[in-house]
Amino acid sequence: MNWNEANRELDRRRERALLGGGQGKIDKQHANGKLTARERIEMLLDPGTFVEVDGFLESRIDDFDLDKRRVPGDGVVTGYGEIDGRQVFVASEDFTVIGGTLGEYHSFKICRIQDMAMEMKAPLICINDSGGARIEEGISSLSGYSGMFLRHTKASGVIPQIAVILGPCSGGACYAPAICDFIFMVKDISKMFITGPNVVKTVINEEVSVEELGGAEVHAKKSGVSHFTYDTENECLMGVRKLLSYLPSNWTEKPPVVNTPERQSIPSRVGRVFGRGESARQDNALKAKAAKLKDIVPDNSRHAYDVKEVIDCIVDEGSFFEVQKEFATNAVVGWCRMEGKVVGIVANQPNSMGGSLDYHASDKIARFIRFCDCFNIPLVTLIDVPAFLPGTAQEHNGIIRHGAKILYAYSEATVPKISLIMRKAYGGAYIAMNSKEMGADIVYAWPIAEIAVMGADGAVNIAFKRKIKAAADPEAMRAQCKKEYEDRFLNPYVAASRGYVNEVIKPEETRDALLKALRGLKNKQTENPKKKHGNIPL
Repeated sequence: MNWNEANRELDRRRERALLGGGQGKIDKQHANGKLTARERIEMLLDPGTFVEVDGFLESRIDDFDLDKRRVPGDGVVTGYGEIDGRQVFVASEDFTVIGGTLGEYHSFKICRIQDMAMEMKAPLICINDSGGARIEEGISSLSGYSGMFLRHTKASGVIPQIAVILGPCSGGACYAPAICDFIFMVKDISKMFITGPNVVKTVINEEVSVEELGGAEVHAKKSGVSHFTYDTENECLMGVRKLLSYLPSNWTEKPPVVNTPERQSIPSRVGRVFGRGESARQDNALKAKAAKLKDIVPDNSRHAYDVKEVIDCIVDEGSFFEVQKEFATNAVVGWCRMEGKVVGIVANQPNSMGGSLDYHASDKIARFIRFCDCFNIPLVTLIDVPAFLPGTAQEHNGIIRHGAKILYAYSEATVPKISLIMRKAYGGAYIAMNSKEMGADIVYAWPIAEIAVMGADGAVNIAFKRKIKAAADPEAMRAQCKKEYEDRFLNPYVAASRGYVNEVIKPEETRDALLKALRGLKNKQTENPKKKHGNIPL
């Protein structure tokens, strides 16, 4: 074969690989409102940076006429490229090739790219669009999943792992995304379930649609399986890019610093006490935001407010990126930037269930804390919590076990941990939300903060029960005892006098106080006792 013939043959094979399952299958994919595997990679990565790996790999199985459906690449496109100039590794399943089903070499390609991501210490992005295990390849397909699960587990806490569900993902295939750090889904396109509607009908005689069983909104609102949900594939892939802008490439690095206006305005010299180092232009804007805090947060602890408005007032403009925004809405978690540096935010949400902690919120908070700790992201906790939610539903669903996950996660975390008690901080929930003796490096409190075993009404009924009962006017005595309890205990100064609160600050001083704490803790180094691993109460 001469050079011309060899090059023509290469071009033919390349063209064949690029077509995947063929133009007819591509057209069908588009007709279903979906992009192809290669189109997704092209949209996700910086232009011209993708390098394909194992593009000509093919299945070796001939049973069930698979030899007639054999396609170069075997139903998954793998390789590496860049997002915002940083290296990432990608595996994108191709539904046009045998429904994207996973066989021996399909899994081999994914496992190889997992290994490369670990060797290069770079993020891994897996785009799922698959009918599951390739039945025609039998045990080889199941073994392939096993290899992927093992690698995802070993990579956990070493590199960020992101799963993007852009089609069906059923059976054992669900567990690879579940081991990843974050799952992205798209409404009306993404589907995840262990057993499909037909099996559900056969086994338990329950009628349910695919969307009701495992659609994107179900996993965003009810199961908590999905972390980010979007309306379109384009928005979803842009969301992946945004997420990575907050994350380091691996556990040995710190998150990237962005030159936000707040950071660009910082002069080299030490500035004023308030707004330390801020330029006059930014200083005025920040003071205006800070002044809003007293209007946002009512001084009556029974009145609700949106804690996201508080977050927006203390972080760099427009930088808050929320995780699981529709699941366990009584807790808010996500990342922001402060002076351009990434910070993890954990907050109670008084607008939902009064900000109390239930078993879903406990899982949500604990998992977020542990991720931030894995990847060197400092934590700021905003506290306004009345209690762990009472009731038989909570107890029977294991609130003890789930709540313990928060205690474990905060205690285990070695990153800088800063807490702000805004209003209520009662009982076991106060302890759980990164209290001083749980390992918080610095604890601030607003002057209206109430730090106690319980609120005044409940405490008076217990502590002053006999005194009230014996009084000539029980109601007057109750009011007197309540006032006494509030004056003595429901303020931050008792806690401050005993070292449980480091400083009481005004709301308008919050951003500046948090920044000073973050600067002071930037070189924090601490290690947990040497051991194989802990045993978190799962």
